[in-house]
Amino acid sequence: MKEIGFFPTFIESYFIALGVILGGSLIGGIAAFLTGQPPLTAVYRLSTDLRIWAIVAAIGGTFDAVYTFERGLFNAETRDIFKQLLIILSALGGAQTGALIINWLTQEYIS
Repeated sequence: MKEIGFFPTFIESYFIALGVILGGSLIGGIAAFLTGQPPLTAVYRLSTDLRIWAIVAAIGGTFDAVYTFERGLFNAETRDIFKQLLIILSALGGAQTGALIINWLTQEYIS
């Protein structure tokens, strides 16, 4: 299997996390509507609950990230650790952007 370069992986992790938050929240809102619950409240709640799962999905699972950290520590490949940290930060940014968009759309923070 061909290894994907760092920059495409960096961009992909951002948009995967963004897509998990937006898609999961909006589809969950449809499910809340069908079950008689308030859909906007459910969308907002789901956007906060899905953040960690969006990050895990974006970095490709936890074991690959742990293996990269192990390789970086024990084989003195600090560049791999730095790359993995940047990919995790990219996923964090995508999840935060998705939650912010949902927050703007639902305006749940306004009382």
